[in-house]
Amino acid sequence: MKILIKTVCILMMTISSSFAQTTFKENQLKFERVKNAYDEKWANLQKDLQKVGLQNDLQLFIAAYKTEGKLELWLKTSKQSRYKLFKTYDFCAHSGTIGPKIMEGDLQTPEGFYNINVFNPESTYHLSLGVDYPNKVDLARTGPSKKPGGDIYIHGNCVTVGCIPLTDEKIKEVYVLAVEARNNGQLEIPVHIFPFKMTAANLKKYTALYPQQANFWKTLQKGYVAFEQGQTLPTINQEAGNYIIK
Repeated sequence: MKILIKTVCILMMTISSSFAQTTFKENQLKFERVKNAYDEKWANLQKDLQKVGLQNDLQLFIAAYKTEGKLELWLKTSKQSRYKLFKTYDFCAHSGTIGPKIMEGDLQTPEGFYNINVFNPESTYHLSLGVDYPNKVDLARTGPSKKPGGDIYIHGNCVTVGCIPLTDEKIKEVYVLAVEARNNGQLEIPVHIFPFKMTAANLKKYTALYPQQANFWKTLQKGYVAFEQGQTLPTINQEAGNYIIK
């Protein structure tokens, strides 16, 4: 009897999980802009995915580079350990300078290790994906007496006061792939935002111009190098106002 009950419970949990995942995409497709994005982009995206051996069960990682103005989409399946670079998009506008966001209104785009925490199908900026800034490291940097700001998104419409803007056509593709990843059960979609491609030469060049960022950027570089070496995401913890890369 206990075995039967356990089996039924496992079956119900599996069905519930599958339903929840399907429901996320179905709910997104109720919004006109998301439906149009799928109608316009999904068929060609599927062809591109097939060319690189990626079809179902997608997992997504996003890397952004402020100086180069590039947004990279890396994909793999849940059974694969290594990500593959799938597409690279250009920022279509810039805000602030290199260096992390410190406080509300500074026009800075954050730098650090984040996750997607919002899918906005009715964004003022066409479609948008929210980034979970500020995190503990950001809050420690800002301090208790100032406001860190927030509402950081990857979005369309080519305007920005600290976000990462793409054209509407490009955000449609990014949004569709993020929906697919979330629908496949990827609850955390990482977004790593760097001041520049963090090679040794670039780090030397830019820390000479911005010496106050040297220690912080060296920490970011550890995460950058860890991924570049094997196309696998390192474990990143936040402790005492710092990123700990493992």
